[in-house]
Amino acid sequence: MVINFSDLLSKKNRKKQISLSFELEPFEFEGEEIRAVEKVYVEGVAISENDVIVINASIKTKLKLNCSRCLDTFIYPIDIDIEERFTNNKELDSEEIMFVDGDTLDITEITENSIISTLPIKRLCKEDCKGLCSQCGANKNVENCSCLDYDVDVRLAKLRELFGE
Repeated sequence: MVINFSDLLSKKNRKKQISLSFELEPFEFEGEEIRAVEKVYVEGVAISENDVIVINASIKTKLKLNCSRCLDTFIYPIDIDIEERFTNNKELDSEEIMFVDGDTLDITEITENSIISTLPIKRLCKEDCKGLCSQCGANKNVENCSCLDYDVDVRLAKLRELFGE
């Protein structure tokens, strides 16, 4: 969905409803391919305030992510509210207002950027994910392995050898 600055900044149309659903293309984020498992739904409004367009919207979808600890895939729900300010007037460009070169504003692109900015740095399938065994690679959430689980500082490993197991 594209919004034209000239349409919203004219005196007759100061407000435009946003109702949009689209398929999110898979994208790369921090070395991982992220896919949406359902359409992205955007509901909101674009309002003209002088030479600034304010977009208030709610974004909902579900993404398929890989857990940082156990490497299993899981569904991560996205349910965010955004408020963004845009202008095509170079004199109003500031930290709070993003400058857009041209007369059009792509809501799809704004939505994709908002989704990317809300992704957690450490993606976990659950808060208490046990991860993988460092010796045999078994998923500790699914099975218990028989590996000895010593957390030994590598700087002290020689002392462990000296005193035995």
